[in-house]
Amino acid sequence: MKILNKQIWHFLSLFVLLFSVNHIISSANKIYEGSLWNVNSQLWLYLSIIFAIIHQTYVLVCWRYELFYKGISKFFGNNSFKYYKVGFAILIISRPVFIILLSISNSMTIDIGNTISYLASFFLIIPAIYGIYSVFKYFGINKAFGLDHFEPEKFKNEPFVKKGIFKFSSNAMYTFVFLFLWIPGILFQSKAALLAALFQHIYIWVHYFFTELPDIKYIYGKTP
Repeated sequence: MKILNKQIWHFLSLFVLLFSVNHIISSANKIYEGSLWNVNSQLWLYLSIIFAIIHQTYVLVCWRYELFYKGISKFFGNNSFKYYKVGFAILIISRPVFIILLSISNSMTIDIGNTISYLASFFLIIPAIYGIYSVFKYFGINKAFGLDHFEPEKFKNEPFVKKGIFKFSSNAMYTFVFLFLWIPGILFQSKAALLAALFQHIYIWVHYFFTELPDIKYIYGKTP
């Protein structure tokens, strides 16, 4: 079944990640400390992890169901990508939102000082912003959403983007744009938010290697 290609490695990697997160939680102090809106930090942390998993599972199912079976188009016709994009947008926005809420709930659970906090955030936000700019200008936001899975014939002969921040990484979105996820935890000095950012940043690379990269090879006949 094409939709499950390489997914055993995806789920094994996810299991290892979740096991590792649980180990860090059990051995760390103050990781559940604090609350926001009467919701404790433990639940905010769980939500930040759960919604990342939901997001990447949603993308996996939609991309491959459409790419190999035109399954979404059979239901929604010409509006298939538009409807998929709404779900994608909601889920991708939920990732930084839950980390921000978690960082507020669990603030000041690490002591790195304001100077280091501000400097580290500054150095992270520069490549992250340049990454977003490059995605919009050179890559295309619809392609970032996965339009090539809905219209593979249109994209199969296109060269890979090598402009802007993509000159430094063939996958600048995951390398640089995801640095945004670390900034709330650093600014609010939250141990739990940094753990959530670590999980999400590693997990997006699991998606890349076991979902996106095989799909790229199928669509373009080669990889970056």
